[in-house]
Amino acid sequence: MTTNEDISTLKDQDERNKLKVYCTFCPSKMLNAGVARLVNIEFNLPYIQRKGEGEADQQELITDYWLVEDMYTFENIGVSHTVDNVKYLACADCERGPVGWHDLSTRKSYIALSRVKHE
Repeated sequence: MTTNEDISTLKDQDERNKLKVYCTFCPSKMLNAGVARLVNIEFNLPYIQRKGEGEADQQELITDYWLVEDMYTFENIGVSHTVDNVKYLACADCERGPVGWHDLSTRKSYIALSRVKHE
């Protein structure tokens, strides 16, 4: 879980990501610095797994996300099939995820701070 102290080091005065966002399992870069805004929203994400591993029935309630307004902002991102008007987001290279979700009704994407690394 990301603490408030940790979060303050990750965002700038405009609530944008100060650092680049990477996959925690491989060197794949997902977002450049300054392109996403911090939002607090409750969403249950399935636990992280590799493509083809088990069922995604176990979920974790996460509240701190980087909001990405446009899918073309991502440097690299994998997208799942639609599940209840949502597409889950994963690393495009190692396919681990979900690291967040894309809401089809608003066309906005959310990356969980606790599921990525910042450098």
